[in-house]
Amino acid sequence: MDKLIISGGSSINGELRISGAKNSAVTILAASLLGNEPVRICNVPHLRDITTMIELLGCMGIEVVIDEKMSIEIHANTIKKFTAPYDLVKTMRASFLVLGPMLAHYGKAEVSLPGGCAIGPRPVDQHLRGLEALGAEIVMDEGYVKASVDGRLKGAHIFFDVKTVGGTEHIMMAATLAEGQTIMENCAREPEIVDLADCLIAMGADIHGVGTDTIVVNGVEELGGCTHKVIPDRVEAGTFLIAAAATGGCIKLKDVMPEHLEILLLKLKEAGADITCGTDWIELDMHGMKPRAVDLVTAPYPAFPTDLQAQMIAMNTIAQGSATVTETVFENRFMHVHEMNRMGANIKLEGNNTTAIIKGVETLKGAPVMANDLRASVSLVIAGLIASGETEVDRIYHIDRGYEQIEEKLQSLGAKIRRVAG
Repeated sequence: MDKLIISGGSSINGELRISGAKNSAVTILAASLLGNEPVRICNVPHLRDITTMIELLGCMGIEVVIDEKMSIEIHANTIKKFTAPYDLVKTMRASFLVLGPMLAHYGKAEVSLPGGCAIGPRPVDQHLRGLEALGAEIVMDEGYVKASVDGRLKGAHIFFDVKTVGGTEHIMMAATLAEGQTIMENCAREPEIVDLADCLIAMGADIHGVGTDTIVVNGVEELGGCTHKVIPDRVEAGTFLIAAAATGGCIKLKDVMPEHLEILLLKLKEAGADITCGTDWIELDMHGMKPRAVDLVTAPYPAFPTDLQAQMIAMNTIAQGSATVTETVFENRFMHVHEMNRMGANIKLEGNNTTAIIKGVETLKGAPVMANDLRASVSLVIAGLIASGETEVDRIYHIDRGYEQIEEKLQSLGAKIRRVAG
């Protein structure tokens, strides 16, 4: 099992191009199942989750063509099987999203219940209730969801009990081929949902209100193909900005959308960073200074994203002052805290492990660490960058699910980091 070895103490400086958004790309790959013509997806990051989704499509007999620039072309009408097996779906939660598109296009689907990061329960009940409201017949059998519909799905009025990114995406995709109008209320508003809708509209879907609480989908008889460029990955961008802030560095990110990171940029300004932005770039400069401690509460977009919470805790461990970080989106999302405390951080968990109180220390000390989810793993990389001595980060297969060539990118910014075979 590969590990990352980090020699801390160097600041993060330089320019970096941000990859395409993983959370957009995997969902758009699932959406390609709706089309009667080839769908070409550009700016796709080279990540394990992408490889898993491509493998899943391939095992269903779908023709997938990948060029040297990681542009992916999919022709869903080559499908031969309508089953998404446990061995693949268990490794990545987003692969469950093939259920709705297969059902809407072909009238049947059999998909294993999902896996993914161990960050608390993320039930798919809202996905299934939404599909049932559209007329799907759903049976649970030995860990598989078996769905079918007689004819086409039917438009419906759906209200989500809580904001759900996956649920919003799933029902929106299925509704594109439903007969009549679907009104979805209390929808998630994340940029990745807007990106998915842009792709579906390019395929011929009739969708309105994306990016607001209410989405209206007027079903069409069929969808065609399109060419779509995936938006930049706001979580990757945020991670590198936080790494630069934590190490007192200066970084310029290119191919990024600053409007997707407004709350993070405000928090980093609170931490003492000078930040300037253009249409597709962000520059952050700490002028060699330590950050100031910053409080935050995670919540659905456009509030502070849960996927950047662990990285901000890493920054706060050596910040001036004390900070309170409250997690409201997922349970079990403070697994990185105990590892950081082993490195000399002063972090206490309160409120049934939903709030972290961080008192900044002078420095962290390198140590062997490991984590159990994607963002916790990358937060330990940031902790290693600011620590004295050597840090060994184990279980980096989590990082490889969401960060493209992370050690090469950090090396280009002056970090002393290398990958070794475990």
